[in-house]
Amino acid sequence: MGSSSAAARLPAAADASRRRDEFTALRNLDAQKAWLVARGIPNPYFPLHEGTAGAHTRIGGHDLINFSSYNYLGLNGDPAVNDAAKAAIDVYGTTVSASRIVSGERPLHRELEQQLAVFTGTEDALTFVSGHGTNVTVISDLVGPGDIVFHDAAIHNSALLGAKLSGAKRVPFSHNKPEKLAGLLERHRPAYRRALILVEGVYSMDGDPCDLPGFVALKRQHEAWLMVDEAHSLGVLGATGRGVREHFGLAADEVDLWMGTLSKAFASCGGFVAGRHSLIETLRYFTPGFMFSVGLPPPAAARALAALYKLTAEPARARLVRARADLFRDLAREHGWSIGLSRDSAIVPLIVGNSEKALRLSAALMAAGINVQPIVYPGVAHRQARLRFFFCCDHTEAEIRQAASAVTDALRQL
Repeated sequence: MGSSSAAARLPAAADASRRRDEFTALRNLDAQKAWLVARGIPNPYFPLHEGTAGAHTRIGGHDLINFSSYNYLGLNGDPAVNDAAKAAIDVYGTTVSASRIVSGERPLHRELEQQLAVFTGTEDALTFVSGHGTNVTVISDLVGPGDIVFHDAAIHNSALLGAKLSGAKRVPFSHNKPEKLAGLLERHRPAYRRALILVEGVYSMDGDPCDLPGFVALKRQHEAWLMVDEAHSLGVLGATGRGVREHFGLAADEVDLWMGTLSKAFASCGGFVAGRHSLIETLRYFTPGFMFSVGLPPPAAARALAALYKLTAEPARARLVRARADLFRDLAREHGWSIGLSRDSAIVPLIVGNSEKALRLSAALMAAGINVQPIVYPGVAHRQARLRFFFCCDHTEAEIRQAASAVTDALRQL
């Protein structure tokens, strides 16, 4: 039965409450848009890009240096990656049309998962059609009532939602502070069947790697599972781009479950988890977000696979993107700008504090040929509004210096 019929069956009071909530959200959005118009600030959201998302873009007929893309390794638009996707369409079409468990697989799926396991140093891997959905379905399936989830206070929405949906008790700890987690584990762990610790390889708002050795030690001590979201660290950290474990020189089996996305370093779309075979095989047969969802489209699987092979053959891409971000970090410090906790990653936040200032700075930089998006309250805490610069190995040193100069000019005018 369709959703319209379901809505018709709602009690009148419940339906009225839902509609009031919708109208309240819409009124709030309209008020925010009016606030921007009254101050002459262009709406920075949903800009229409007229080309490939990479180090450069075109918006409204204007060419800009782009710092709002996760195309860290410059592989989105790479000819070899594009050709792989086109070839997959010719052989397998544009979709597998149903879930892999009932409609079967394509060789690309198995090859991609095998190569992801090799790259991450694990026994097995499993891909999903959504990075956000990967965390939601895997975490909510791993734990449940009677279990407990400890998560970094800055964990991504997808992991937070998965933890909430699981029904497990949820306990946040201070951002990237193993010593704070230690006390919480001592207090809460004995009362629960299973414990899961959730951290990120690199945090997208601050650009700082997690203290992985500290969390590994705690998971051993307290017999907990450890899951690391490597959305922004895989392909970037480590001498060969193998992520936060390579960054710290740890073995892959020190972590129970590695999660990653295919939409950033790997120039595609979707997500994956990797770990020991028994755990991945269990997820393959029982996780709802895999069982009841369509498999990766063949061109998406082919793009990710081609990008993975490209990084394996050209590991210098990982080192180059970090060098580009390091240059901007150095320039920011020379100017006395606040970049928070950022280090070692491809993400550098420029923290300006005031939301209106962040919005005006973004607009001024757009006018100067620099595309970088603002993050304002409630996306971040009050007085923590920022512009987030995402670096790509295709950015040149000259472009980074040009961006820093444009920031200097815009801040002076503001």
